[in-house]
Amino acid sequence: MIVDVHTHCHAPEHWGAEHKRHWQGRYGGTPYPFVTPEKFDAVMHEGGIDVAITFGLAASRAGVRTPNDYVADFVDQLSTPTIPFAAIDPIDEDWREQLEEAVQLGFSGVKLYPVLSLFDPTARDFDDFYQVLARHGMVLLWHMGASPSPVGKLAVSHPLVVDEVARRHPGLVQIMAHMGHPWQRDTNVVLRKNRRVFADISGVPSRPMDAFLGLVHAQEWGTVDQLLFGSDYPLWTPAEAIAKLRSVGELRAGDLPHVTEETIHTILHQNALDLLGLRHPNASN
Repeated sequence: MIVDVHTHCHAPEHWGAEHKRHWQGRYGGTPYPFVTPEKFDAVMHEGGIDVAITFGLAASRAGVRTPNDYVADFVDQLSTPTIPFAAIDPIDEDWREQLEEAVQLGFSGVKLYPVLSLFDPTARDFDDFYQVLARHGMVLLWHMGASPSPVGKLAVSHPLVVDEVARRHPGLVQIMAHMGHPWQRDTNVVLRKNRRVFADISGVPSRPMDAFLGLVHAQEWGTVDQLLFGSDYPLWTPAEAIAKLRSVGELRAGDLPHVTEETIHTILHQNALDLLGLRHPNASN
């Protein structure tokens, strides 16, 4: 089974002006694509994806917002077994109402985006938020690492912030997106000491040298079993992401260690649902 833990379903208008102002130029001038349920199903089928996780974005200070009901409606139209996550900005005064709505809609996790939300994940102000997530058994997926936006704050997007959250909230299941790029080695160190923290590799193979080093470090630190496959669709389709991941396994640097086929197989076929404590969308109650 292949689980794609990192896909997006938000519409271009959910970006507000942020994508056009700060992202579009970094991505070749291409506007953010409109993802339809039909396109989503087609690329998931093409890539051999058995289960997907999908979500939008929320960063209030940047004017970015994907409503919960949009994600719920999108998932309802899919034939691909798909688990919806909410996108919530914990600086919002009504975060409790947003989270309760997500629970009522059957969402299983929450996506946070501190680099654009501009909140410090380690601040005690957000402990209540994390505690409520843990009580509901919801997975917390972080955008970790880089951003092309000049308004973003990279200091709150480093993998070490997740270590502090995990230290204070050991029962909370967390995923660091993009393997914390470009701080993949730091991500591996965080994974090694926190067994309920995972990282997805979405976007990582698009920079082969970083991917090569990050995955070899995972082998050396013994954290491969905490790495999850993610495509970052629509930036890459699952088929493209899998092909890029396999190409990293073909890289050689003399007698230095390389990314093994076993590592690639483990990432692609990791039992992500069991690791994250998630139910298969087609499972009966």
